[in-house]
Amino acid sequence: MTREEALSLLARAQTFLDERAGLDSKDRPLKGKTVLNVFFENSTRTRTSFELAGKRLGADVVNLAGSSSSTKKGETLFDTFATLNAMHAHAIVLRHSASGAPHVVAPRSRAAIVNAGDGMHEHPTQALLDALTLTRALGTLEGKTIAICGDILHSRVARSNALLLPLLGAKVRLSGPRTMLPRSAEALGLEVYDRIEPALEGVDAIMMLRIQMERLGGALFPSTREYSRIWGLNERRLRLARPGAPVLHPGPLNRGVEIHEDVADGTQSVILNQVEAGVAVRMAVLESCVLGS
Repeated sequence: MTREEALSLLARAQTFLDERAGLDSKDRPLKGKTVLNVFFENSTRTRTSFELAGKRLGADVVNLAGSSSSTKKGETLFDTFATLNAMHAHAIVLRHSASGAPHVVAPRSRAAIVNAGDGMHEHPTQALLDALTLTRALGTLEGKTIAICGDILHSRVARSNALLLPLLGAKVRLSGPRTMLPRSAEALGLEVYDRIEPALEGVDAIMMLRIQMERLGGALFPSTREYSRIWGLNERRLRLARPGAPVLHPGPLNRGVEIHEDVADGTQSVILNQVEAGVAVRMAVLESCVLGS
């Protein structure tokens, strides 16, 4: 994605946010179009916001969970998508545990494929909604410093944000235990910290990440209690950032582990703002993918 493409999607998403109620009283640009939400991994925020986004645009939205698909009977991903192709959908939103899954099926698909998260690879629409949330909170991302803290190694959210935010003019710091930091982070021109305090010093915004328990290959930290003590974002650590620095979290939150109760529910939290921005961003993405705008 180019900077211009990202800014265009964010601008369109902002118009949807400004309308608040979506397109209830206006023409529906995706009326008569079909969007399939195909989720092979569990999700609350992403699946629901894609469903709402499609419906607010006027599309017919069908949800398909991996647990109810024929892959449970041994069908391959390719055969599943061949079946979905035959149904002539206009967009397929795919979430899968295998990194690269959307890129594998896209060349075989008549429909536009939207990546809703693939393994430990990327989560593009999450990065876009994070950028929109940050822009609304800070005014601009140009010259701003954003700290992304936690389980960086297993986080597709961190990876997408590490690509998008610098494209929009921000400086990104990655911080986490050494066992949860990717070796390639510094090669991307990012600042990397194995302690949270120096990473938070003077930053304009903080994004906390949960421990990806489902992806851990072994014991990478002593205990959640110890992790919270050393890496949890509390009020004291929050004061290291610039006054009023917004706090983000892609969810789901593990309260008392990577983020403390008083911060998650505090005045600087924009976590629910991210959820609101998510619907608007996914409306912009679906509209662009289906209509080619």
